[in-house]
Parts: sequence; structure tokens; C-alpha cells
Amino acid sequence: MGPSWHAVEAEAALAALRSEAEEGLSSVEARDRLARHGPNVVERQSGPGLLTLAWRQINNPIVYLLLGAAALAVGLGKALDGAVVLGAVLVNAAIGFLQELRSGHAIEALSRMVPQASLVIRDGRPTSIASSLLVPGDIVVLASGDRVPADVRLLSMRSLRVEEAALTGESVPSEKSVAPVPEQTPIADRRSMAFGGTLVTSGAARALVVATGGATELGRISHLLEEAAELRTPLTQALASVGKWLTLAVLAISALLLAVSLARGYTLAEAVLVAIALAVATIPEGLPAIITIALAIGVQRLAMRNAVIRKLPAVETLGGTTVICSDKTGTLTRNEMTVQALETAVDRYTISGIGYAPVGVLASSSAERTVPQPPADVLALARAGALCSDAVVREERGTWALSGDPTEGALVVAAMKLGLEPATLRRQWRRLDAIPFESEHQFMATLHATPEGGRVVFLKGAPEVVLGRCDLPPETRLAVQARLVELTAQGMRVLAVGEKQVAASTDALAPAEVEHGLVLLGLEGMRDPPRPEAIDAVRVCQAAGITVKMITGDHLGTAEAIARQMGLLGATDRGVSGADLERLDATAFRKVAATTQVFARVAPEHKLRLVTALQADGHVVAMTGDGVNDAPALKQANVGIAMGITGTAVSKEAADVVLADDNFASIAAAVGEGRRIYDNLIKSLAFVLPTNLGLGFILIAAVAFFPVLLIDGAHVPLMPVLPTQLLWVNLVASVALSLPLAFEVSEPDAMRRPPRAPSTPILGRFVVVRTLLVALLMAAAAVGLFLWEYRIEAPRSGHAVALREAQTMAVTTVVFFQVFYLFNCRSLRGSVFRLGFFSNRTVFAGIGLLLVLQAAFIYFPPMQAVFGTAWLAPEAVGLSALVASLVFPVIALEKALRRRPGATAGERPRPPQAGLVLR
Repeated sequence: MGPSWHAVEAEAALAALRSEAEEGLSSVEARDRLARHGPNVVERQSGPGLLTLAWRQINNPIVYLLLGAAALAVGLGKALDGAVVLGAVLVNAAIGFLQELRSGHAIEALSRMVPQASLVIRDGRPTSIASSLLVPGDIVVLASGDRVPADVRLLSMRSLRVEEAALTGESVPSEKSVAPVPEQTPIADRRSMAFGGTLVTSGAARALVVATGGATELGRISHLLEEAAELRTPLTQALASVGKWLTLAVLAISALLLAVSLARGYTLAEAVLVAIALAVATIPEGLPAIITIALAIGVQRLAMRNAVIRKLPAVETLGGTTVICSDKTGTLTRNEMTVQALETAVDRYTISGIGYAPVGVLASSSAERTVPQPPADVLALARAGALCSDAVVREERGTWALSGDPTEGALVVAAMKLGLEPATLRRQWRRLDAIPFESEHQFMATLHATPEGGRVVFLKGAPEVVLGRCDLPPETRLAVQARLVELTAQGMRVLAVGEKQVAASTDALAPAEVEHGLVLLGLEGMRDPPRPEAIDAVRVCQAAGITVKMITGDHLGTAEAIARQMGLLGATDRGVSGADLERLDATAFRKVAATTQVFARVAPEHKLRLVTALQADGHVVAMTGDGVNDAPALKQANVGIAMGITGTAVSKEAADVVLADDNFASIAAAVGEGRRIYDNLIKSLAFVLPTNLGLGFILIAAVAFFPVLLIDGAHVPLMPVLPTQLLWVNLVASVALSLPLAFEVSEPDAMRRPPRAPSTPILGRFVVVRTLLVALLMAAAAVGLFLWEYRIEAPRSGHAVALREAQTMAVTTVVFFQVFYLFNCRSLRGSVFRLGFFSNRTVFAGIGLLLVLQAAFIYFPPMQAVFGTAWLAPEAVGLSALVASLVFPVIALEKALRRRPGATAGERPRPPQAGLVLR
């Protein structure tokens, strides 16, 4: 652990690294240090290779079972059956492989934040070298627009401001100073340091390199990224559990069926084929494709809501979110500083409007009325603030944009709202000289020629500094200081503005001229206002049982004030600072993480620990962020959400979701969409699984009770469906009908019910009971009509033809059964009419497509050859449809019974998870 460079004097830092401010290092010494410390680069972590990605797709018990079934089928001479099963496996594997191939590499993006070249003092003269060759002890020269190449201790500077939002979350550029700060100072307040990857927005400096490569703050974040775990989503965990148990069940039942087949006189080959048929029947081969396509449809819908999905499982995880940890600046707020309070010696005023659009109304706070014409005292204050600023606000394509410092931009916009045109002011009040802002003196002063030919000095800056230069009576000074405390408590950043008349011959401004004798024009209070739509979105999330926490790099007072406006804190609730978190042990930290809603001035490791602590309490955590400092927590979170406009490349690569509009309201909309998608996935499961179990019941009934026929000299088991026909149902009929469920509209109560518990099994009591009920009905209908058709046709057409016709009728019955059951699955809790019978037109498109395919399955000769089907009379098809339609009223009755008063908790929507904070 190196020295706390921010806490030592500049001369002491030079001495510790054996360097000189004017001479720098010698070339020989620099080479030696490069050999010891290594290049100034952030090491990259390679992602999984292609073979690893491919192996992930087949490393699954269900896939093993299907591959074994395909191999056995080929070995027994059933090459077509084996090829169809193998094709299903390959299609699903290809979909998963292509999706994982798109994953990003956050650490590579991190390394790109280090600039390519730097201006360094070597051997006593300035030299431009590759930034990768910098070593501790080098002296670098920084200017406006430069990206800082490494962590540096400032030696000398003039008006240096550095944009550190990507690293610290600070909403405005950080004002720098050469003076050391206390050792325990958080990163965001280390004014004597500049950190690698941040951007110099104004001023110039000479600085000492104190850390390079992995030893920098960027390098430390890189290590945190490597340590952050890639979490499996609740859906993938649930499906993995389903796959494991389904595989064990299929193996056990197949073994039992093999034994029963042999006991009933089947040959070994016939018994093995029956076992293979059972495996093909009961395994939902189309389910992975259904889930992937349903999630992909969710991706498209979320994109229309300004949420770009980078990792497919995040679609489903969004719906299960229990806690959203949100950044403040730009997400909950507009990231546009706005003057909202004006204080003069005459009155207190408010000015409406938010952002950089110059639209607002002036009102008197004391009289509680609007002021049609700005009085002279307000105009004088606003004019001075605008003239003592360098920012420019202009309209570009219907949007008002800022060029310059956000604080100065707020002053300029306030003047425009009062009818003052900045360009006209600057012509009429020509600037002659200026003392630029420097952190040492905390003010900016400008000298102007007045329209009447006189000279005036305008000065703006920190209130305590400006008040000290103004001639004020003691009682006035106390009143101003009291008002300053009130404005600060409201989360405002306050600037004081003063003026001083000077001699008409004055053309240069000396610092001594503004040390005293100024007249206080007033105070301007500004803040980054909350987004109105974000306030509404927070309420929506709280109504949905989701806790919203603010985690920001801004000051605690500002964060608390914004949180109260957002409805995150009550009047007496308090937030916690990063310094407070640092003093907590693991148990206390976990308690504070669960009970506190606002965290300010936090470091990257604090964000990571907060996310991890919440996950340890069983929460599904969504984390938002835009900076490099957010990347480890974004990666660790169940759903990492990066900002698309202000976000760094590092945060976007580490995230699962990127917001195109940087708006919290889009997060709330995405959560609602995630819940809709999860509901629709459960609907797909409730639709698909009964078909597979029903097909299994059909085969079990055939083996246990049906005879083995002698047809054309060969023993043929009396099977209602063939293996290829089973695949037709699983891969064509089930997929064609279940995919429209992905387009189903949201349930009316989707955002009024608590989040599902992450541990909730995907095959809950409802799904299991529904699956058994529908599977038994389907099996009874298909077996009954199979026997009906076979006994009628066998005497007329012969056993071989009758068997093909009966099998075709059984499959057709199953398909019609699926069609009618589909309407029951459009809403799992209520009637389809509650959602609107025609609200999802893709359902009817899917049914129409399937009916065309089923007609080809029955009547098209090439299809008959592949699937072993036969021509059916229209009345037989009609009978299949009539019998299958009985599922609709039966399941409607089952839903009514589940909704009745006194239904068990397991049948109704779940209560909130224990410990979940509801607002």
C-alpha cells in the first residue's frame, strides 16, 4: 500500500519518488522504473473461447438424453427419427451460442480510457511519449481538453477543473488545488489529485505521476470487475432445476416402460424404440427455442421503451427486481443545473422552469404572487451573474444545449428567463479584463465597460468568500448567512454575486481591487431538478413492491434533498455517506444496506458491497450507473443498467441493459415489461408442459394396455403416435401456438403486485396441478379417438391403413386440444375476455398457420411419407375438434375455483417476500 499522496505536500511527494518538478526523470531512470513497474496499461481479461461457448450449449442433462435417444434410434435403423431429434438439439444450441457470442468485454473498454500520448518532462525538457511508457515519478503537463494519463499529484496549476463524473459520480467538474487534504478524504474530494481516465475541462497544471497501470484507480476498478460475479438469473436457475428433475424422471419412466414392454412380449428393439419415443414425447424440445424467441421479442419491445438489452436473460430478470439502486445525476434528475431561488436585499424570489430552456416565471416568495415585470434588483443580480460567466446556451434543432460550465449555464439561463439576452448584454457591457476562477480563492471576477462609459466589476463565487469582500452591516450579514443555510438544506448550490464601481480609466483588474468594498447584489440558488416523470416512476415502483435506493457520488445534503422530492426519504429520514460506510463492520453494513435509502459520496467498492449485501438478503438487485466507478457494481448486480447518453464505454460493456434516454422512468417501464415477459413465459410453460406429459401418458397407456399386432408378418405395437409424429407436435404445433403468447398484453395487476421471490420454483403448485389436469384430459381424448377410429377402419381398410389413420386422428386431436387450450393460457388467473379477446392478434395468426400446416400433415403426400400419416375424412377432423374443445370450459371452471374466496395461498398470488421493504 503506497503513501496517501493526496495528504502529503507536493515537495514531500517529489522527494518520496526521487523526482524534480522542473527536470523530471532522466531517460535512464525512466527505463529502469518501467522495467520495475511495468507499462501504464490496464490489463485485459480475455473472454470465453468459441469452444467454451459451444460446450455451454450442450452441457445440459436434457441435451445428453436427447443425444442418447438420437444415437439409439440411428443404431436401431431409425435414421430419420434420429436425424430429427439431433436437428432439434442443434437448432437450440445454435440459438444459445449466437446469443452468448455477443457478450461484451468491460475491461477492454476500461483500458481505452487511457490516452495514447502524454506530454512529459524528461531530461529537463518537454517530450511527447506514449502514455503506456509513463512511470511513477514522471512529471506530466496537463491542459484543457487533455485526458489524465495516470493518477497524479498536482504540483502547480491555474484554474484547473477536471470532469470526474465517470470515476466519482460528481455532477459538476471538480475544482482542483495543490494543497494537501486529510488522509481520510474520499476520492471525490481529493482536490490535490487527478486520476487516470478523467478529463481536464479547463485550466492547466503540472503534476507528478504517483501510480500507473493496475495501481491506479482505473486499475483498482479493473480488479473489482474481475472479482464481480456473473450471476445466473432466476429463470436460468429455475430451468436448470426443471431440466435436472425432468431428466431423472424421464430416465426412470423410460426404464420402467422398457421393462413393461419386454414383459408384454415386445422385442428388445421395439422396447428400446418405445423408450426413445417416451423420451422424445416428454422432453419439451421446443421449449429452449420458445424461451429464447420470447425473450428476443421482449428485447424488441424494451427497445421501443428506450431500454437496449445487451444480455438476453436480463429481460426476464427485470420483472423479478426487488430493489433498484439508482444513480442520481441524469437518471433521477435532469443533469441540468437550474436557478430556482433569487435573493436580493429587497425580497426573495423563485423562478420556475427546469433545464436549459429559457422559459420560466418569476414569483415573489414573500407575497406569494407572480411578478410580471422583473424589478431592478432582480435584473441587476441576473445581469451580473450572466456577465461574470463564460457559458453559452443556444437552441439546436429544437433543443437547448449548453457549452461550458453547468453552474455558469444556469446563471445565463436565469437571465434569459427574465428577458435579458446574453449576446446583447456582452456587447453593451464589454468585458475588459477578468480574474478566472481558481479553487484557491473560490471566485471569478470580470471588469466591464458600462453602457454609460463607466467601469464596473462583477464578482461571483462561494458565498462565504463573496460576503467577506462586501461591506455589510452585522445584522444583514447574519440574515444572509441564515438564508444561506436554508437554501443549502434544500439541496441547492448557492452562489453570491457582488459588484463594485471603479474608476472610469480602469482597464485592468488586479486581485487587490476585489478584496473589499463590494456591494452584495444577492444570492442565486440552483440545483439539478428531479425529472417529473422519474418521480411518477418511483411511485409506480413502490406500488409494485420495489424498493428504490439512491446511490450517488454527490454531497449528502444534496442527495437527501432530491430524495425527499422523489419520495425516497421522509422529512426526518437521513442518508448515509461513504465515510460512514467505511467505519461499519460486515454485520452493520448489511443492516444499513437494507434499511437506508440514500447513499452519498460513495466509492466504487462501496457500491459493489451494497449490491452484494442486498443480494445476500435475497434481493434481486437492479443497479444503474454511467461511470467507470459504477462498472463493478453493474456487473455484480442481477441487472446492470447503464446510461446510453452520458454513460462511459466501460459502464455499457459491464451492463446488461443500456438506457437510450438516461431516464429512470424507462427503468420502471422496463420492469413492467419484464413482468409481462415473465408472465408470458409462465403461460408458455403452462401451455407446453401438459402437451409433453399428455403425450407421455398416451405412450404409457399404449404399452400397458394395448396389444401387439401382427401386420404383414411383422409384430407391430399398437401405438397411438409415432416418434416423428411426437416431434411434429413438440417442434411445430407447440412452437407455433406458444410463440403468440410472447406477444400477450400485460396482466392488469402486473405492477400492483409484489415481486416474485427469487427462490420461487418455476414449477409451482399451480403449474403442476394445471399440467396434470390438462395432460390427463388430452391423453384421454387422443387415446379414445385413436381407438374409435382404429376399430371402425380396421375391418374396412385393414390393420396397416387403419393404424395410420387412427394415429393421424390422435395427433390431430392433440393439435386441436392445443388450439383450444391456448385461449385458456392467455390469462392464467382470469378469463381471456379480461385481457380483450382480440387484444393479441398474433394468437389467431399462429392458429391459422398451424391449421394450414396440420392440413399438409394430413393430406400432403410428401408429409404423409415423412410422418406416417394418412388421409382423414372431414367428419373425423370435425370430431377431433369437437372433443378437443371440451378443454376450454373445464379449465375455465378450474380458474373460477382458484379465484373463489378461501382458495389456498398456493393458488393465489404470493405475498411479498419476507423482509421486502414496501412503500
